[in-house]
Amino acid sequence: MSQSALTPLLPEVVSRNPPYVGLMSGTSVDAIDCALVHCDEAGVTLEATHRHPIPDAMRRALKDLSRPGIDEIQRMGELDCALGQLFGEATLELLDDAGVEAAGVAAIGCHGQTVRHVPPGEDPGFTVQIGDPNTIAEISGITTVADFRRRDMACGGQGAPLAPAFHAAFFSAANIDRAIVNLGGIANISLLRGNSLHAGYDTGPANTLLDHWHARHGRGPIDNGGEWAAGGRVLPDLLHDLMSDPFFARRGPRSTGVEYFNLEWLDTKLQGYSGAGPRDVQATLAELTAATVARALRDSDVAAGEIYVCGGGVHNLHLMQRLQSHVGGTPVASTDTLGLPPDWVEAAGFAWLARQRLAAQPGNEPRVTGAKGRRILGGVYLP
Repeated sequence: MSQSALTPLLPEVVSRNPPYVGLMSGTSVDAIDCALVHCDEAGVTLEATHRHPIPDAMRRALKDLSRPGIDEIQRMGELDCALGQLFGEATLELLDDAGVEAAGVAAIGCHGQTVRHVPPGEDPGFTVQIGDPNTIAEISGITTVADFRRRDMACGGQGAPLAPAFHAAFFSAANIDRAIVNLGGIANISLLRGNSLHAGYDTGPANTLLDHWHARHGRGPIDNGGEWAAGGRVLPDLLHDLMSDPFFARRGPRSTGVEYFNLEWLDTKLQGYSGAGPRDVQATLAELTAATVARALRDSDVAAGEIYVCGGGVHNLHLMQRLQSHVGGTPVASTDTLGLPPDWVEAAGFAWLARQRLAAQPGNEPRVTGAKGRRILGGVYLP
């Protein structure tokens, strides 16, 4: 039977429209974002949110696992189970805070924690997200949908980004060309031409380099408001060398991650800049993000009249100012303006992807990922 001939897995759940839970942990590995949402054709209604901290020891172990090392299978297996437990506990705390019974929730959509993402190129790519969905379903008592990326990669796609399909479903508007910019660890854009998704792809690093450089210099995990970067000066030659990386010249579907853009990558680029002050490097990294996002918007054939930003980078006032400077008169605003707070867009997106899976509807977009066709994404784990 073809995918297009499939019927909804749980038709009674889809038809009565109960809430869904979306779980997302990003490249910062600082917390699990949990969102309780209602999804239907009219849009997304955010009912409740909860940010569940990830313990320091687990955070360090997850970051270590994202780089090649010894005894990886043993470490991954242990973390897979432990993170599944944490995802389950986070869900129960969300529901307890909201006063909602688990029996009333349709499903959990869990992205999982990416520990390795290798886009296809000369060699076949692969992607690994952990956080055992069996454990999540067992602890929560809720149908859990997970492993969203690998089906797209199986049919020739990048497996990322997946957010643009969600952005098109709920941020598009007739006769308005918009860009949705996600400033997470990695930046990605969705280009909406009226009610349709024209394109979407990763544009390069966002918070990941800014956060790691800030932490390396003993200043804490994040540059609050971009204050440290704002006090530095952009180093033009360094910026040129950073932007000369081959990734930024690629066109069409593209994805990346911390496997590529990390401090080792930056250290290599910094060779020959031994006199560069750390604060000036931070300013240059912020400029790199703003400039590469703006260049991707400029190089597209969608003349976006509105730009809306989500993800943690929306709180970096310096970065937002630099982005506005690069895009000129095109207004830049938070997705709050469109009715969905920027910190919860990704978690809400995976709740939507869970609904798509139960309804036997596609979750990817070939023009974004490069897949051979639209596919139903995710494995389903019944309670």
